[in-house]
Formats: sequence, C-alpha cells, structure tokens
Amino acid sequence: MNIKRVGTLAALGLTGTLLLASCASNEAAPGDSSEAPESSFSGQLDGTGASSQESAQLAWLTAFQTENPDVTINYEGTGSGPGRENFLAGASPFIGSDRAFNEEELAAGGFTACASDEIVELPLYVSPIAVIFNLEGVDELNLDAATIANIFNGTVTTWNDPAIADQNEGVELPDTAITPVHRSDDSGTTENFTDYLAAVAPEAWTSEADGVWPLTGGESAEGTSNLVAAVEGGEGTIGYADASRAGSLGKVSVKVGEEYVPYSTDAVAAFIDASPRVEGRTDGDIAIELDRTTTEAGVYPLALISYLIGCVEYEDPATAELVAGYFSYIASEEGQQVGLDEAGSAPISDELRTEVESAIALIG
Repeated sequence: MNIKRVGTLAALGLTGTLLLASCASNEAAPGDSSEAPESSFSGQLDGTGASSQESAQLAWLTAFQTENPDVTINYEGTGSGPGRENFLAGASPFIGSDRAFNEEELAAGGFTACASDEIVELPLYVSPIAVIFNLEGVDELNLDAATIANIFNGTVTTWNDPAIADQNEGVELPDTAITPVHRSDDSGTTENFTDYLAAVAPEAWTSEADGVWPLTGGESAEGTSNLVAAVEGGEGTIGYADASRAGSLGKVSVKVGEEYVPYSTDAVAAFIDASPRVEGRTDGDIAIELDRTTTEAGVYPLALISYLIGCVEYEDPATAELVAGYFSYIASEEGQQVGLDEAGSAPISDELRTEVESAIALIG
C-alpha cells in the first residue's frame, strides 16, 4: 500500500480505519476472478477537513473506488479549521468544511492547492446537529434555544432546574449536575451550533458564532468521535455533534415557534431548501445563508451544511479530473443515497443538484 504524504502538514497521519477501507476497496477478494469495472479515473487524492463528514466520506470513497479500481482516495477528519488551513497551504487538493470560506478569507486568497484563487464550494453533506446527553432513565427532552444556551454557558447547572422541568412535564429529572462538553478544536460543528444559539437566543448567548469554543468551563474533546465518547463516558453530560454520530444517547427536540421538533433528514432538507444563497459569490461557490430564526412548522434549524471544497483550476489536469469525478459521484442520486444510508445525511434536492453539477463542470 503506497500512501503519499502530502505537503509538510505534521498533522496528516491518515487514520487507520479510513486507510484500510481505502486500500481494501482496491484489492480483489480472495478467489474473486470477476473483471474490474471499466473506469477512466486513476490516481490518488488525500483530503482532510470536517470530522462530521467522516462516516459519509468513508462510504463515498469506498463506493467510488469500487467503481474505479485504479483510484485511491483518503480522507482524514482533522476538523474544518485545519482542513481549510491545509487547503490554503496546498496540503489537500480537496477538503470538507462545515462552513464556506468567508468574505475576508476569499478576498485574501492564497489557495496554494489551486492554480488560481477561484474555488468551488459545494453543499453536499447536510445533517442535523444533535444535542446529545447522557442521563440515566431519560432518552428524550424538549428544550428551547435559551435553555440550551444557559446550560452551555453555565447558568443552568442541574438537570431538575425549572428551566428544563417546565418544558418536560411528566419526566422524572434528577438533581444530577450538568456537565457540558464542547469541542476543543476549531470546528465547523461548533460554529454552526454557536451560530444557532447567537441567532435564536441572543440574550442568553452573547458570544458571536465561532468555530473555536468562546467560553471557559465544562469539558472539552477534540473531534466529533472524542466528544461523543466524552458524553457517553459521563453521567449528566451534554454535548452537540453531527446527528449521524448520536447513537443511543439521549436527544433533544428543539423549540421552533410553538412546537418542539426532533431532528430528521426531512426537517433539515426543508430548512436548507428554504434558505437563500449568500450574495456576491462566483458561479462555482454555492454558499448558503441559514435562517436559524425560522418558525416554519416542521423545520429543524439546528443543522449544518458541510461543503466539499476544491479548485476551479489545478496545476495537474489529472488531479482536476479526479476531483471533478469524485465530487460528481457524491452529488449524484446514488452518492446522496449512500450518504443517507451510511451516515444519516439529508439528500440534496434535484434543484440544488443541478446547481452543483454546473459548478463541478467548471473544474479543470
């Protein structure tokens, strides 16, 4: 197994699970004499970025490599912030990010991975952010944004606090201390979570949206997997994570208007389709502006859009061809169904797919 180490990035130690899956899908099973499928793609891509995408990326790269046996794709969930840094430094030809590059970053340019500063940003992984907790005997809770904010800012400190109890009539809540768990790394999930709190509960959450956790106190964990493990390993713990990783932990239904809405792919897809595009972007940059304050029935606004980000122009035409091919697979109905089946992401609409396909056609 020949793994190319890209750039000088010290953190790029590709995870064993992803490497094994990446290589295994390129090796014939013992005794398998079937012919490999015809493919025009070959080469290797090493991507980094959003850990929220890890499960989906594993499924996508495995399926893509099965169809294209001369291709090796690796993806490491470094977190969105390091992923964007890797792309700027030229260490990753494509990345996943739980937010698009902002106006200041785009104006600064310097995308070393690219032959120009024009990029494509494609909203291809759409998922609820679950507020997860570990509290014996309690599997579900209703909470409004202000209460969630006050739990994470340290104002609400026990599970039987009236702020929680009044929204959960009939639920036996213990006087167990609440231990909030947040991400320690620069995280797109954190940025989406704090954006929701700042937009919907500004009196309780006075910090601006940020990928770096803005407060002191509570426990911290690096990456999605470690945060989920920290919540699982405690009693009275609460955290936030991509819903695909919530597992058997308790889940919160968030208040939208006058109802409490549990997360679902349908509720998130409806939220995304109702959200406008960020103005002033180039044709290949499909950044979406999320209206967290919506009160539309059945919509779940605590969600993230995770982008696949690449260059419009690459120095190497073979890299451009492979990136475009991989992005096209992920955007396809088949790829989006794989994301739903294996990672619980919400498939994009046909209308959005048409936009994405036009953006991918720019890659060269």
